[in-house]
Amino acid sequence: MTRVLALDTTTLPGSAAIVEDDRVIEERAGDADRSHGERLPEELHALLAAHGLHTSDVDVFAVAAGPGSFTGLRIGIATMQGLAFVHRCKMAAVSALEALAHVGSQAHPPGVLVGAWIDARRRDVFSALYRVGPGPSFQPDRLVAIEAPQVGSPAAALDRWQHLAAGEPIICIGDGTILWEDLIRSRVPGALVIGHPLLAGAIGRLGSAAAAAGRVIDAGAVRPLYVRKPDAELARERQLLGAGSNARAPAPGRRDNHAS
Repeated sequence: MTRVLALDTTTLPGSAAIVEDDRVIEERAGDADRSHGERLPEELHALLAAHGLHTSDVDVFAVAAGPGSFTGLRIGIATMQGLAFVHRCKMAAVSALEALAHVGSQAHPPGVLVGAWIDARRRDVFSALYRVGPGPSFQPDRLVAIEAPQVGSPAAALDRWQHLAAGEPIICIGDGTILWEDLIRSRVPGALVIGHPLLAGAIGRLGSAAAAAGRVIDAGAVRPLYVRKPDAELARERQLLGAGSNARAPAPGRRDNHAS
C-alpha cells in the first residue's frame, strides 16, 4: 500500500487529502478565512491525526504545482518539500489543470473533450484542453493534451477551443468556468459546466499513480508551474525597460565621447 498526503493551494481555500493507493480516505477543504501561511502545516497534521497518523506514516507527498495563486503555490510547495525532506520521501508534482480535467472526465467515455479553467485574475484564465483516452480514471494515459496550459482572455481561449473542437461539445471545469459561464454557453453550445471541485483527492490519486509508475521525484526537483510570470518578475522587467528608455542620448550634433 502507498499512502499519499496531498495538498492543493492553487485557490484561497484549497484542500488536503489522504489517499491510500487509489482510494481517497478523506478530503477536506481549507479554511478560506485564513491564509495558507497561517494554516499550514497545521491543517495537514490535523487531517492525519484524525486517522491516527503522523507525517512519518506518509510514503509520498503530492502537491498542486500550479497554475494558480503565486503566493499559495510557493507556500504549498515549500510546506510539502519540507515534510518530504524531513522524512526522506519522494514527491509528486501535479498540474492543477490536469487534476481538474481528470475529475471532469469521470463517468465519460473516451473521445470526450474536457477543458479546465482556473481564474488568473485581471479578467484572464489559466486554461488547458484534453481529450479523454481509454485508460482508467486518474491514470497517466487517461488524458491526451490537445492544448497545453495557457493564460489569456476567456474569449481568446474559447476561440481556440472552438477551432480545436470542430463542433464537439466540451466539458468545462474549474473556478474560471463559474466566473465566465455565460460566455462559455454563448460560444460553445452544448458545453457542460461543472464548476470547481476540491482537488486534493485527485492530486493524491494522481500522486499514487505516479508512485506506482516510478515517476515520483526528489523534493528539490519540484518546480512551480506558473504559466504567467510572477508580478515581482514583471515589475523588475518594467523597471529595466524604463531605465533603458530613460537613458540620455547624445544631443544632436554633439559627438558621443564613447563612440569610435
